[in-house]
Amino acid sequence: MKKNIIIWSAVGVVIAALAAAIIYLNQSLKNEKIENEELMQLAEINKQEMENQYKQFDVQYSELQKQLTNDSLMAQIDIERRHTQELLEELRRTKATDVAEITRLKKEIETLRGILRSYIVQVDSLNRLNEALTAENTTIKKQYDEAATQITNLSEERNKLKDKVDIAAQLDATKFWVQTRNKRNKEAKKVKDVRSIAFGFTITKNVTAQNGQRIIYARILKPDNSVLTNSNATFQYENTELTYSIKKYIEYNGEEQDVTLYWDVNEYLSAGTYKIFIFADTRMIGQTSFELK
Repeated sequence: MKKNIIIWSAVGVVIAALAAAIIYLNQSLKNEKIENEELMQLAEINKQEMENQYKQFDVQYSELQKQLTNDSLMAQIDIERRHTQELLEELRRTKATDVAEITRLKKEIETLRGILRSYIVQVDSLNRLNEALTAENTTIKKQYDEAATQITNLSEERNKLKDKVDIAAQLDATKFWVQTRNKRNKEAKKVKDVRSIAFGFTITKNVTAQNGQRIIYARILKPDNSVLTNSNATFQYENTELTYSIKKYIEYNGEEQDVTLYWDVNEYLSAGTYKIFIFADTRMIGQTSFELK
């Protein structure tokens, strides 16, 4: 009888241990599922941003071709444009979770940007040369009139190319991260505990961009799209004035540079999706989002 009691007690302990293990495993699987879903969303956003950059390259090549009469250079640009389109199709066929392939295609973007810049410079040089040659033919009235017309056209083309050079020279923010913190400066997982928001990003290397001081503006939008701000200070963006959350001065030297910003929470925060937009040189250079529950 005593032996049976001992056996059943041991069985009970084993059953209790198995039940506890099952409960722990289920909770772990649930947490892992939530984390995987969030990572999947971030991966999809990253892939879409890459697709947009490939599309922008294709548009810029198309615009360059419209302005060219040099068949050789036009053929070279056409090869690069088709290569860009092929990479875009590869990206579309690639799953957002394929880290190796996404990383490879992201590196291709930097290569393509450098190639595009070189063609912009070549086309601009050709236009300048044509302008100089036509200016020399002003001794005859008819030639002068023809040259004046060409100069006007070239001026318009040069302005268009200048806009493209400006695009190639603009800063680009990548590798975003966000951390919400409590009053002890530890990571806060619940919205009611958040006392500060730390976030950062990397400004990519760009030898075309002008070196010197830059002003970085950050706009943090709450779920209702209102801006987190302590003042009514604004900055200019596309012929309008936007309110910002944080302003920071940096010294840019053309190399890759990490930037970190902080926001102290002094108001009620609701649960939902928060968006962060980064601006520099009157352009938006990057964005990210995060959830508070």
